[in-house]
Amino acid sequence: MNLTTFLPRTEAELRRRQEDGTLRVRQAAEFRRLAQTVGLEEAYGQTDVVVAASAEFTSHASLHLSLGPADPPIRLREVQVGGVPALPGGAGADLVLPVSGARLLKEWLAGRSVELTASGEGTPLFPRRELHAALRLEDIGSGQLLLPRAITENGVVAISSAEGLLHTPYGAVLGPRVQALYTCSGADSIGLAMPGLALLGPGSPVLVAGAVGWVVGPGGGHQPQPRRLPNGHARTPGAVAAVGVDLHGLQGRWLRVGALEGHGDVLLVAIAAPVPLIDGATAAGAATSNRSLEAPVLDVAIPRRLKPSFGGVSYSALRAGWIEVEGRRLRALPAHSTRLAMEIGDELALQLREGRFPLRLPLAPLGARSGLRPLDP
Repeated sequence: MNLTTFLPRTEAELRRRQEDGTLRVRQAAEFRRLAQTVGLEEAYGQTDVVVAASAEFTSHASLHLSLGPADPPIRLREVQVGGVPALPGGAGADLVLPVSGARLLKEWLAGRSVELTASGEGTPLFPRRELHAALRLEDIGSGQLLLPRAITENGVVAISSAEGLLHTPYGAVLGPRVQALYTCSGADSIGLAMPGLALLGPGSPVLVAGAVGWVVGPGGGHQPQPRRLPNGHARTPGAVAAVGVDLHGLQGRWLRVGALEGHGDVLLVAIAAPVPLIDGATAAGAATSNRSLEAPVLDVAIPRRLKPSFGGVSYSALRAGWIEVEGRRLRALPAHSTRLAMEIGDELALQLREGRFPLRLPLAPLGARSGLRPLDP
């Protein structure tokens, strides 16, 4: 198909449609079905924006809090919030909490308070040496959840060559080669509805657990030039976008906080992003089926940066629940939440139609520099 024959659309045109209440929005799965029924060009003609969504586990998260001034003033030195050690910064009351602080979100979003305990230097300008307070979400002047790997272009399939149950960053995997965990939902995900995350860049809005978040730039492990399929989609984890979101807008129904044995605390967060169909190439990327997408199969039992690979398997096989690796049939289980992704996608589609979510193209791309810089000696 000659994609250059598709009439291109501008950001201004799409925003006018949104303002007029005529913006045509479809979920990723709905758009794929339409393209299969009437053809890609007709589906493009009937759709302005495709909504893609993901709800994946991450241990890459931190909370950034700015607290109000104390009287007498205190320069924070050692701080714990709800028993979680926090890193103070600067002369004020700015704090950074690691992913273990994500469990505090559950308390705050439920309207409960957590205990803040801190010690200070005791200088002439900051004489206070101790601070104890019950901290609620409304007591935090400003707060951000930073997700350095919020959106990834693809995921992995984890299998184990070891005997018994292996605890991995994705969950427990039964081996040898009995079970597989796959981290990405496939064609419905943001990364596989948008090859190269080409329509995301610094300042791009995304819906994060019910709140409008913003892409801050390329994320951890950003790899803009991975091996790609002939259709342009990544064979392996590729481009990565980091996202920040205001804590005060988050909704607990789209967040889950937990812990993985042997690997510590994790956060499951539902994220949805609009994929504006500006030309034939973006439509073709969003219409790609799970049969035409694949994820790499890795043996996570090998404790090395470069793990043995068993090639790729299609997302249609993963979603059907079974894959075959070197002649052996393995049960495939999702290490993500399809339900939360569908729910956040529905919410974004509604907000787009009602004009309550900003629709814009990126001012700049995520960037061509790879973030995969190994710390090899």
